[in-house]
Amino acid sequence: MLKWRMKHVNQQIFVLMILIITIPLLIISVIIYLFSIQAVKNEYQSSSNLILTNLSFNIDQYLQSIEKGTLNAQMDGQLQGALEHWTLAGEDSGNDQMIVYGNIIEHFISSIEMTIKNVDSVQIYAGSRMFYSMNFNRSDYDVKDFTHEDWYIQTQQKAGGIVLFGAHLPFHRVNAKESVISIARVINKVGSKQPIGVMLIDIRLDSLREILKLSEDRKRNFIIIDDKGGVIYNSNRNQSISDLSATLKEQAIQSMLGNETGSFYANFSGVDSYINFVTSSYSGWKVIQYIDEKEMTKQADILIKIVLTLAFLSLGTALLFMFILSARVTKPIILLSRQVKLVGLGKFDVDLSSDRQDEFGVLYQGIRKMVEDLQSYIERSATAMVQQKIAQFGALKSQINPHFLANVLESIQMKAVINGQREISEMVGMIGRLFRIQIQTGKETVSLREELEHIRLYVKIQQLRFGDKIQYSEKLADESAELQVIHFSLQPLIENAIVHGLERLSGPGLLEVSTVKSGNDMLIMIKDNGVGMDEEKLQQLQLRLAQPSSALDEAHIGIKNVHDRICFYFGEQYGLTLYSQTGQGTTVIIRLPMKQG
Repeated sequence: MLKWRMKHVNQQIFVLMILIITIPLLIISVIIYLFSIQAVKNEYQSSSNLILTNLSFNIDQYLQSIEKGTLNAQMDGQLQGALEHWTLAGEDSGNDQMIVYGNIIEHFISSIEMTIKNVDSVQIYAGSRMFYSMNFNRSDYDVKDFTHEDWYIQTQQKAGGIVLFGAHLPFHRVNAKESVISIARVINKVGSKQPIGVMLIDIRLDSLREILKLSEDRKRNFIIIDDKGGVIYNSNRNQSISDLSATLKEQAIQSMLGNETGSFYANFSGVDSYINFVTSSYSGWKVIQYIDEKEMTKQADILIKIVLTLAFLSLGTALLFMFILSARVTKPIILLSRQVKLVGLGKFDVDLSSDRQDEFGVLYQGIRKMVEDLQSYIERSATAMVQQKIAQFGALKSQINPHFLANVLESIQMKAVINGQREISEMVGMIGRLFRIQIQTGKETVSLREELEHIRLYVKIQQLRFGDKIQYSEKLADESAELQVIHFSLQPLIENAIVHGLERLSGPGLLEVSTVKSGNDMLIMIKDNGVGMDEEKLQQLQLRLAQPSSALDEAHIGIKNVHDRICFYFGEQYGLTLYSQTGQGTTVIIRLPMKQG
């Protein structure tokens, strides 16, 4: 269950990284993509409208320049005279003067071809004859009754106005392959509306291509149509378009024909495209521009690919981070949790070693130290509890020892004989009080005042046994009465002073309990003037205090027990210190903290 939870934490971290990195990147990429597409489209639309307007203006300028060239026919007197005589006399007159007139007309045609750029040919129709440039032979033309042809009739109807003809094969030219644009107008006699001829100028499509070439590229293509929808020019030479209905829907065509300018998105020759158009105010032609929509949004597509790549890289980073997190964090935590669980079950022989130098290494070291301290604490606690029971058992045992009770009863009997029954009640009462204090074993610590009450009763009973041989006194410092001491910690020391010090003394002995402050500690001193001990025995006893207890019946076990209990309860810096000299007595100093808890 724990392992599943840890994995679930990994999943949460992974999901969190997705939520705060990958998903925002995806959202940002979509927003950027949408704004970029719109911005690019707006830019293309704006630039396309400007380009179309300029192109339409340039085309109009070019056509107007040709129109101005045709006005020379209205101003040239020689041409006017030649056309007028030719029209009146006709081709059948056959005199030399007619030949001269013909040469004048052909010379004018040659001059027009030289002054107008990209002119394919110039023809002048007078009477029933067509005059043309010297660059063509008569066999190149098949001229019949042109007066009944549509273009000629349209031109006559204009009565001197310009007539534009879209892309078409040259009229009357035999085996023509290249289409041309034609401008025709009636040549009127100067000063009157009398027609004396018709001028037809054919212009190569290269003229339009030169105008459009600066704007044409693989992104932008142009088509020029007349007011009937006929295609005049297509910038894509590899695409043959003679009828827009083959590439655009009829609705889109009608929309263009019915409006001066406009733009829309449509499928053009199988490609989704942006289409915009303008109408020439001079010629009435419509210049149409179409751009592949994919080309328009190409830069935005590159940008979205970059952002998407970053998003997927962040996803890969999140996966990599999850695996690294599992190997470097989750698995060590799972292992550590298992080891801690074993410690909780009481198994302290677990492997908490780690050679990592990061925070996990510190964590492993800290928990290993904690386990060691816990194990030491449990061991010391168990030892202290055993020692406490030993102390309680020893105290009770010393009080109910048959020898002790016999001596006490003997003393009571002697007192009863000497002094009567009045003191028997007092002695028995002291014994009862002593036993009542002894059975109060529920407290771990008591005040020094309570402990001394027990000691005084104990000493009084011993004085009943030894009489005036034992003298007892107390010298207590201020604030020491409420000092907390280990329960039954003074009685073993008093007993040890009487048994090993004063009882062996031939004369009267003195037993003194005193207290004195030492910094933040309180010193309790139990001093007797008994037989004392030599230096070797004193060192052995002090060494025994520093070592762990291994036997319950060893000598001076009471002193050892008291020392260990004090160290366990208050700390290693507290406990017993012994001073003794042979024949001078022994002093036991108990160091306890004044402020506890």
